Amino acid sequence: QVQLVESGGGLVQAGGSLKLACAASGRTFSNYAMGWFRQAPGKEREFVAGLSRIGGSAYYAESVKGRFTISRNNAENTVYLQMNSLKPEDTAVYYCAADRINVSPRADYWGQGTQVTVSS
Repeated sequence: QVQLVESGGGLVQAGGSLKLACAASGRTFSNYAMGWFRQAPGKEREFVAGLSRIGGSAYYAESVKGRFTISRNNAENTVYLQMNSLKPEDTAVYYCAADRINVSPRADYWGQGTQVTVSS
């Protein structure tokens, strides 16, 4: 079992930055692929960024490429999402996910979410 707790959400003006953190506990953190998803009101949950389990390669949704950066610190059992040049359309609840193979909407474990609101 893996427990995930997100933090770092909040209200920010367009063009600003936020850094989300996801603290993991339970199983060996480094054995899991990690990722971030988001869900805006009335929309389906969508992939934002992920880190592969082996090699640690990062990959991003086209909508955030060049603005967001995902990283992990295995010593601290934490994955981060640095979000720069935020836009109102980035407003959503952001969720951290962990999976033994690869992150997807069917990932094994999820956090409770943290709200990000970007004002215009």
